[in-house]
Amino acid sequence: MLRACNVARPHRSIAVLNANVPAWFEIPTEDLDRAQRFYESVLEQPLRRENFGGTHIAVFPYGGKPNASGALIAMEDCLPSVQGSIVYLSVDDLRPVLDRAVNNGGDTLVPRTALPGDMGFFAQFRDCEGNRVGLWSQR
Repeated sequence: MLRACNVARPHRSIAVLNANVPAWFEIPTEDLDRAQRFYESVLEQPLRRENFGGTHIAVFPYGGKPNASGALIAMEDCLPSVQGSIVYLSVDDLRPVLDRAVNNGGDTLVPRTALPGDMGFFAQFRDCEGNRVGLWSQR
């Protein structure tokens, strides 16, 4: 017996997403060493190299759970791009970070822009690999 696809389903009261929605991000690279040098210079923070199941990654620092983090990743089927999802890195003040991105071979795609209300500021740059990456800061 066939059932209709639009039959009313009981409402679920269990949340599917955690409060901190992003759990992990990956920024593709063609040259992991070059990308790691770029991000360490721009963020003035070391990235930790790991071999995760045969895939080489450089992990961004983070404050532990429940905070999200991510890594630079070198994989044949993951190519850098300015199209698609945009990762925003939260920084204390995006102005010096954006300046360092440009001084290390990146390009400003969206200059420092105020968000409405007291939501802070954002900007976007193209990294040394060709990825569009966002920055956010409260000031």
